Amino acid sequence: MMKRYIKKKPYIPYIAPAMTIMTVLTVFPTIFLYLISITDYQLGWDLGRIRLVWFDNYIRLFSGRDPDFWNAVYISLKFMTITTGIEMVLGFMIGKLLCDSEFKLKPVVFAILIIPIVMTPSIAGNIWKLMLNSEYGIVNYFLNLAGISNVTWLDANLSFTSVVLADVWQWTPFVSLISYAGLCSLPGDQYEAARIDGGNAFQLFRHITLPSLRPLIFLTLIFRTIDSLKIYDMPFVLTQGGPGNSTEFLSLHIYRLANAQNGLIGRAAANAIILMVISTMVSKILIHYQRKGD
Repeated sequence: MMKRYIKKKPYIPYIAPAMTIMTVLTVFPTIFLYLISITDYQLGWDLGRIRLVWFDNYIRLFSGRDPDFWNAVYISLKFMTITTGIEMVLGFMIGKLLCDSEFKLKPVVFAILIIPIVMTPSIAGNIWKLMLNSEYGIVNYFLNLAGISNVTWLDANLSFTSVVLADVWQWTPFVSLISYAGLCSLPGDQYEAARIDGGNAFQLFRHITLPSLRPLIFLTLIFRTIDSLKIYDMPFVLTQGGPGNSTEFLSLHIYRLANAQNGLIGRAAANAIILMVISTMVSKILIHYQRKGD
């Protein structure tokens, strides 16, 4: 029976090891996370003290008993919308500019674009923390040269904007390189035929470029949306979620519950499940719209 099944699907032996690893590393931890989320487990407890509270941790979230949760959800969704929008538009523009231009230093530009991508978010966060320092940061130095007094970038009013700037700096090149590869792979005969028929630049972009790159655009959009929704390293290094809770993303809220607030592992696990559900819903919506247009 098994041999017959493998004969019909010869690719099974090749993907089985990878699927096994994926199951061990994702499915089992997810099940364990859900089981922990329906208990009152706290850090340091032995197994005998753990009680099943079923959905009480989830009821706490949606009944308003944890107001910081909704603030964290709002900040995360706001950050996801702003950063993804800026990175997609700016990255596509840079990719288009590089694709349409020919100059000797283009390899140097590619090397510069790759640097932020390969840098870990924690290192990037530390670099931006130094650059945005109100006393000796290089950003304020140039602002002073322009006659602008020192700006406190990491205070309650501008801390969110600072995290957005750092994330856009790091991940716009990712979108740029993918856009460049997609744009340069488009056949030129379609554009030539459209120009002969009297099509202008906007019509070419709308009716040829966008439809041709639609799968690539949505794939990039899904990557950046999910990645920005679960961001942790950058705001943790830059602001530690503060001042106050002005940059307390849902991932940082989970960290604080599990570590800084008496180790409330059960409640933190419930928050993590909600984050996973939100990420899945967002990706499902994007995939639905991508398939709808095909």
